[in-house]
Amino acid sequence: MEVHLFTRHGSMVMVLFLFVFCFWIPVEVVGRTGATIGNATVSSSSPRVLKIGVLFTLNSVIGRSAKAGVLAAIDDVNANKSILRSTKLEIMLHDTNCSGFLGTVEALQLMENEVVAAIGPQSSGIAHVISHVANELHMPLLSFATDPALVSLQYPYFIRTTPDDYFQMYAIADLVDHYRWREVIAIFVDDDNGRNGISVLGDALAKKRAKISYKAAFPPGAPMSNISDLLNQVNLMESRVYVLHVNPDSGLSIFALAKKIGMMTSGYVWIATDWLPSVLDSMEQVNTDTLNILQGVVALRHHTPDTDLKKSFISNLKSRKNNETAGFNSYAFYAYDSVWLAARALDTFLNEGGNISFSSDPKLQDTNSSMLHFSALRVFDGGDKFLQTILKTNFTGVSGPVQFGMDKNLIHPAYDIMNIGGFGTRRIGYWSNYSGLSVIAPEILYLKPPNASASNQHLYSVIWPGETTVTPRGWVFPNNGKPLRIAVPNRVSYLEFVGKDKNPPGVKGYCIDVFEAAIKLLPYPVPTEYILYGHGDRNPSYDDLAYQVAQNNFDAVVGDITIVTNRTRIVDFTQPYMESGLVVVVPVKEIKSSPWSFLKPFTTKMWLVTGAFFLFVGAVVWILEHRHNEEFRGPPRKQIITVCWFSFSTMFFSHRENTVSALGRLVLLIWLWVVLIINSSYTASLTSILTVQQLSSQIEGIDSLISGTQPIGIQEGSFAKKYLTDELNIAPSRIVTLKNMEAYVDALERGPRNGGVVAIVDELPYIQLFMSNTNCKFRTVGQEFTKSGWGFAFQRDSPLAVDLSTAILQLSENGELQKIHDKWLLKRDCTAQLNVEDSNKLSLSSFWGLFLICGIACFLSLVVFFVRVFCQYTRFSPDPEQVDVEIQPRPPRRNLKSTSFKDLMEFVDTKEKEIKERLRNSKRRRSQSLDEQSSSSPS
Repeated sequence: MEVHLFTRHGSMVMVLFLFVFCFWIPVEVVGRTGATIGNATVSSSSPRVLKIGVLFTLNSVIGRSAKAGVLAAIDDVNANKSILRSTKLEIMLHDTNCSGFLGTVEALQLMENEVVAAIGPQSSGIAHVISHVANELHMPLLSFATDPALVSLQYPYFIRTTPDDYFQMYAIADLVDHYRWREVIAIFVDDDNGRNGISVLGDALAKKRAKISYKAAFPPGAPMSNISDLLNQVNLMESRVYVLHVNPDSGLSIFALAKKIGMMTSGYVWIATDWLPSVLDSMEQVNTDTLNILQGVVALRHHTPDTDLKKSFISNLKSRKNNETAGFNSYAFYAYDSVWLAARALDTFLNEGGNISFSSDPKLQDTNSSMLHFSALRVFDGGDKFLQTILKTNFTGVSGPVQFGMDKNLIHPAYDIMNIGGFGTRRIGYWSNYSGLSVIAPEILYLKPPNASASNQHLYSVIWPGETTVTPRGWVFPNNGKPLRIAVPNRVSYLEFVGKDKNPPGVKGYCIDVFEAAIKLLPYPVPTEYILYGHGDRNPSYDDLAYQVAQNNFDAVVGDITIVTNRTRIVDFTQPYMESGLVVVVPVKEIKSSPWSFLKPFTTKMWLVTGAFFLFVGAVVWILEHRHNEEFRGPPRKQIITVCWFSFSTMFFSHRENTVSALGRLVLLIWLWVVLIINSSYTASLTSILTVQQLSSQIEGIDSLISGTQPIGIQEGSFAKKYLTDELNIAPSRIVTLKNMEAYVDALERGPRNGGVVAIVDELPYIQLFMSNTNCKFRTVGQEFTKSGWGFAFQRDSPLAVDLSTAILQLSENGELQKIHDKWLLKRDCTAQLNVEDSNKLSLSSFWGLFLICGIACFLSLVVFFVRVFCQYTRFSPDPEQVDVEIQPRPPRRNLKSTSFKDLMEFVDTKEKEIKERLRNSKRRRSQSLDEQSSSSPS
């Protein structure tokens, strides 16, 4: 953080400039050690004194603390016997007087004294100039200048010993993103530090999808009247989030002006960079008036760990006499560590055999003819090696770890997030480039894996201006009397959605009612002005509407605008309030009933398989019942009639024949279940076929249109043309633009052969209204082949888009959105009727499982039946030696195979009851025969 005090008059600066540059003569430095050889001065192996330059604006918030830190460090280093041993450090203190010109002169004078390093300057402007000189003289600059541009490879000898403003600006961006703000106004001093810091802030916000809506810059030393005018100007703007990046010596006066104007009240957000904590920490006790001005301000402070070393250092500083400040800010810690950094690096440099020597620069010798005497400046011969030693030095100081990364910045930059409220300041969290925002100290997080995810970003509650804990939304409508400019498409068709109205506000329709209802749910008033876009003789281009919003000609678009990719690239949309998607529409016609309509429910294959199964099941039941049931016996002709009658009468569950066998009943039960399902399906399908309207076109969906060559109709102004030609590669010559609903009807009825179209491609909401208004004479085919929705379009990063999205969700949840839909769009529903005739036909694929179950049952029953019959037959057949009196002896078997099959068939045809009786009689006779044989045999 740099400081500028603008107290000197221009005449004094000019006089001093002439004095210094006209009478600047080389002066031999008293106390120089070593011998002079030619143009080079070479030190002894252990120089008695090493000089370090100090460049500060001593009478400033930073300078007073830094000076105390430097003096304390010099005393501690010289008193420490473990470092630099017999060598003492001597400081050459120069006051830059907060002037870029004088600071540069002081720096040049300092470099005449053969210093090995310089601590400072704190001003980025001076640092930019002096860094060029340091490059030439090989003298490291241990600076407090926080300008992000100073990390450039252009300045190799510039070493920043405080955190870079680059990290501070990213901390502010994370803070803005944490509270979901999207625009900020940057108020800053227009110097190197201010410009470059705010530039980095803009880049950091862009990565969070936020931005700086206005850069309010004022020149260094600007009078309070100019700053007051600037604050009044930004107060008329939309954003209420202000980032104040100014100098600590004049920053409080800006807050005093803001308080006077009324910009420190509820709804405002003030984020101050590290200059503000530097001011407050420099005060022993902040007075009540200052706290009253700063109520609700959030500020960033350099994070320095609370260690015993730090506490001891603060106690030591306060005990020192002649302190120029009552309190000490973080720059006292960085100044103290900077001296120790130089001392440790020098100790290492000397121990590794480095020599302290200076020589004349041949480039500067060429300027001897100049009265400025640049030849007095000397080059540090070991500067390059000393620079590398500094960058490799690693120790823990009062400010924390002192170690440099590859970019020459201190590692682990971190900030405390402070909130000023009540009677003091309190810490609400931390920021580090390791884990982002957190309520846990960074040094604890460094022991864990890094986690900068959004869900891991936490801060304690904040007391905002106006003494409220409710997070401000960060923006308001500008206080310049301008209402929101809302473009409304001046449509010539489908006026139910949006269109012109004779009564105020001049527009009407479903979209307007949804927007008005959503606006009423916002917790703040939104002045609106509806502006019709289009001449009224044709529908306007919605792509042009989105472009007009992106060009700031309108603030928003309210209407039936579809959320598509090319539009989302230039504007922000709200949550969709109506679902949409492209569909294909074709004509339909009434189908008169045919004498053969009863055959339509089943396909031909289904009819054939069903009939075959009726005969098959009848035959199976006849086989299973023939031996048990008298109703399934008789002459062959009667049996055939019985089988056919029984088979087809089961369709109506009217068969008169009873089944008595277990297997027959099992088969019949399964078959009746199958017949019940087939009957029910047939009845439902036939009912649907006799009442449905059928398509008069062969188009079945978007695939049919892509493969065809016939013309396709679209609505004028719709994105459908771009989608069909660019995405689906349909020839533009096939696209026919239609103006209104009447043109739709005419084109579809005439058809492609008479100058019409084969189908129309349009968004579903339009098509639903179109079909309803035409008494369902047209139908959609296929499915929606795009998925999108309608939303309200706003300029990029507009906070209204977010708030209205929340309001639209509330409308959907409380049912108000559906009521508005029913008011404008609820008419006859044509979507419930079927479209395609073939969809009503039932095919074999729908029932093959039933037939499979029935077939398996029949097969298993027949297997069981024939196994049982065969077993009975083998038991029933007599042995050749036995003679059955009831059954005539069999004739000689000339053809054993044919005779056995005939006997088997006769056996199968015999009643079950008779077979069982004969088996019992045969068993009885065999038993008697055995008894007789046993009685007649000799005892």
